[in-house]
Amino acid sequence: MSETFPTDRAAALQRLADFTPRMGRDYAQGRNTDPGPGRRRDVSCLSPAIRHRLVTEAEVVGAALAAHGPRAAEKFIQEVFWRSYWKGFLELRPGLWVAYRAAVKADRAAIRGHALARAEAGTTGIGCLDAWVAELRETGWLHNHARMWFASIWIFTLKLPWTLGADFMLRHLRDGDAASNTLSWRWVAGIQTLGKHYVARAENIARYTEGRFDPAGELEEDPRPVEAPPPPRPGTLPAADRLPDGPFALLLHEDDLHAESLLPAGARVAAIAGVAVPEARSSLGCSALVAESAGAALADGLSRASAHWGVPAGRVAVTDLAGWAASHGLPVVTPWAPVGWTADALAGAGVPMRRLRREWDDACWPLATKGFFPFRESIPTLLGRLAGDQPAREPLWASAR
Repeated sequence: MSETFPTDRAAALQRLADFTPRMGRDYAQGRNTDPGPGRRRDVSCLSPAIRHRLVTEAEVVGAALAAHGPRAAEKFIQEVFWRSYWKGFLELRPGLWVAYRAAVKADRAAIRGHALARAEAGTTGIGCLDAWVAELRETGWLHNHARMWFASIWIFTLKLPWTLGADFMLRHLRDGDAASNTLSWRWVAGIQTLGKHYVARAENIARYTEGRFDPAGELEEDPRPVEAPPPPRPGTLPAADRLPDGPFALLLHEDDLHAESLLPAGARVAAIAGVAVPEARSSLGCSALVAESAGAALADGLSRASAHWGVPAGRVAVTDLAGWAASHGLPVVTPWAPVGWTADALAGAGVPMRRLRREWDDACWPLATKGFFPFRESIPTLLGRLAGDQPAREPLWASAR
């Protein structure tokens, strides 16, 4: 399976169909191994499509269950739920995102020397890290295990601020997500689960890259976790809004681009527009590859929505949203934007919006009050409760009930 990254729903569905046969034992046995670009068979490369909801979590989990059943597909299903767990954790603690953004600014202002520039250029002399930097810049993606090694080496061997590593990765990842990226870096540093940090070891890297890299003697393998206060206690998930009784204007954004499954049959969509602000990921913007990928995904979402409701659709700038809303004189409805740069941009647009939240998120997010392992215990119950986010509203998980 070639390592391309779908930026439209049709290609994402094809990738899903191609990878579904490997979602069981193959994924469980091979998911931690990174044999390198062009040789990976046991990871789906669907994360950018899921991140934009070109395909939904329900569709992906449903495919795994239909093909393999809940036991054989357990590892794959858990990885999909990790994304929802991270989103829920941040949604219940939005102050972590605010604090991270402030820390990036402060840490960048305080850093001295050339270590950061060498790390971002991939000229550290640590072969594996430099190769991952090059791959990240060229493709906008890294294997999940490589992301963990990357973060650990950045924090504990190079002794660079975790915030600046998270910011660098976010600027270059096609599937960059405020919750998954920020909280995963916190976890590696040992401040997400206090005292439990992730340490990259040369033997582990050599084993799971099948000998492509062996940084023996190059890594700090006995570091202490980063010191920081514990995460705040969870708050309450804000309530979602209801659809208006009459016609409305639909505003899409890059966090949820499958409006056909979000809105009920008969929804009176009278106008459609979309926004994407990937450059707001960081004060340094984002890579051209990330901007292009997000723009293509938004264009596909708008095209499908336009065809589905028979209404013209186009991209608008956030600064033009107030004028767009006023020109239609209708209530504005938008998919729920989770904590992150898109939600920040929409909140600052000066346009009242009714935010709709999917059943998947309503079920998962309130459970992210502690660590992932307590959350994981709820997955069987979630599988029994949830229904697929498909236009026909067909339950995907009959086999798991």
